[in-house]
Amino acid sequence: MPGPVTSAASAGCHRLLREYDARCVTNTSEVRELWEGAPRSVIPETRATDPEQRRLLDAIGTRSWVPLAEIGRRAGLAPDRTRALLGVLELEGAVERSDAGWRKKRMEARRG
Repeated sequence: MPGPVTSAASAGCHRLLREYDARCVTNTSEVRELWEGAPRSVIPETRATDPEQRRLLDAIGTRSWVPLAEIGRRAGLAPDRTRALLGVLELEGAVERSDAGWRKKRMEARRG
């Protein structure tokens, strides 16, 4: 649970909220609400079986654009390897890129 922004103990929670599209919840019913309330069409498919591809997909969200270097840092992969794997994931329709970076595609965008 996040605490004051001035507290070092809260830094991890605040970073998750800022960088990984995390959501705050205070009880199990709010977790259920997030899980059950999401339309099935916006929950990203995750067919990647390659462990490095899974790490890349885990390093990016569906809302925020993330720069390539940051994705590689989060996934623990070299920039060239990150670029190559993201290219494969883009061809498969799992991610999209813009000038701002990369993000996962939502299922509705994949079909459209």
